[in-house]
Amino acid sequence: MAEKLVLLHTLPSPFAAKVRIGLAEKGVEYESFEEDLSNKSQLLLTVNPIYKQIPVLIHNGIPICDSSIILEYIDEVWTENSHIFPSDPYLRANTRFWVDYISKNIFDISRDFVVKSTGETLEAEKKELVKRYKVLEGELGNKTYFGGENFEAVDMALIPFSGWFLSYEKTGLNIKDECPKIVEWAERCLKRESVSKSLAPPQLIYEVLKNIRKQYFQDK
Repeated sequence: MAEKLVLLHTLPSPFAAKVRIGLAEKGVEYESFEEDLSNKSQLLLTVNPIYKQIPVLIHNGIPICDSSIILEYIDEVWTENSHIFPSDPYLRANTRFWVDYISKNIFDISRDFVVKSTGETLEAEKKELVKRYKVLEGELGNKTYFGGENFEAVDMALIPFSGWFLSYEKTGLNIKDECPKIVEWAERCLKRESVSKSLAPPQLIYEVLKNIRKQYFQDK
């Protein structure tokens, strides 16, 4: 019986992009189902009844939720190709730490900076965002990737945010000036086919965020 793999996702989501990259790195084929988060499908509500969010990977009818958990699942099920997480227990734990750091410390401040910031909060949020990227620059150091010579889970978690650099710039942050090593790393990552074919265009992300910002201030 052939395996059936379905990914519920949206193109602009950095969390969904992380999963798409992982699947591409493994060379795993899947059926793509793009959700409208303003009108969520019954399938999404059924397979992720707790959080009702994407991404969800459905493998032979069994749903796996949360992008980081999905990455680990992909790594453990499809073992033939390159590893997403290192096999060494310490390195694996360290990788989990940084994947979690990115999930908790980059998305929210990026969204708030681009979508919610005003004259009063703009500079504070800009400084905080740069501070968090500086932490990641310190972890990257002079390595090719966060996984050393290996493109792994931390890289997959962070590279989707390169699509936000345009939105940062239009909001007043030139990330290349502030965090040049992150931009150089991103340029290396974007040369990988698994990355370039998995990410939403920066202009699309900017338009989505601009519309969310417009709606946010209309609702206030």
